[in-house]
Amino acid sequence: MQATAQRLKQAKQFAKEAGVTVRTLHVYDRLGLLQPAARTDSGYRLYGEAELERLEQILALRFVGFRLEHIKELLQGPKWPLIVALRMQRQIIAQQKRKLDAAAEAIEQAETTLLSDDSADRWKMLRNIIEALKMENDWNWTQNYYNDAAREKIDEMRKNTPQEVVEQGERDWGVLLAEVEEAAERNEDPESEHAQALAGRWKGLVRQFTKGDADVQQGLNKLWSDQTHWPKDFKRPWSDKADAFIKKAMNCAG
Repeated sequence: MQATAQRLKQAKQFAKEAGVTVRTLHVYDRLGLLQPAARTDSGYRLYGEAELERLEQILALRFVGFRLEHIKELLQGPKWPLIVALRMQRQIIAQQKRKLDAAAEAIEQAETTLLSDDSADRWKMLRNIIEALKMENDWNWTQNYYNDAAREKIDEMRKNTPQEVVEQGERDWGVLLAEVEEAAERNEDPESEHAQALAGRWKGLVRQFTKGDADVQQGLNKLWSDQTHWPKDFKRPWSDKADAFIKKAMNCAG
């Protein structure tokens, strides 16, 4: 026990070597993300190699954009939720990159115009850039799959859906996709009770988005079956094997 304690480091030394602050360690401890291996008789936190490994995992997930509460969920679960979450996060980052590229292009065009035309209204141009960026939608390419009626309905639903409902839906999809991936990897029978339950949850989440509207449903079906308008760096956030599995399960459900 004494030998083990000697290998542990107090928070100040551990934080310095790990490249974080002591305050960060305190926050992670309070949130249940990274608890110390032990404490001294005086109450000082002690950390070892296992804590360093977990801290590196936390910092890696923070680097790619995950929030602390989501990181806690990921580190507590099996590998598939993490894989699916990373895949979805990669898509988010790719979408953000496209938005930033569009912003850079708009700014460059405005800069060129201002340099070549002294009479240009610079503030009006700046306002136009801001409006263009506000209208820029990370998923604007998906609009190609919906007819006018469906687009209007989707816009209306987005306006009337609270942000917390949207975030909960994203979490529900992440959990479901992870379970579908696992079932597909196990070569589970699509007609099994568990597979049918997964199919039911899948249909339920789709209904949350479509609200049972035929136009929206038709566009959604096209979006995932026709890759014509997919950006070159976009990939479906679930594997082909999982896709085949859930389709069979839903067909069995009728």
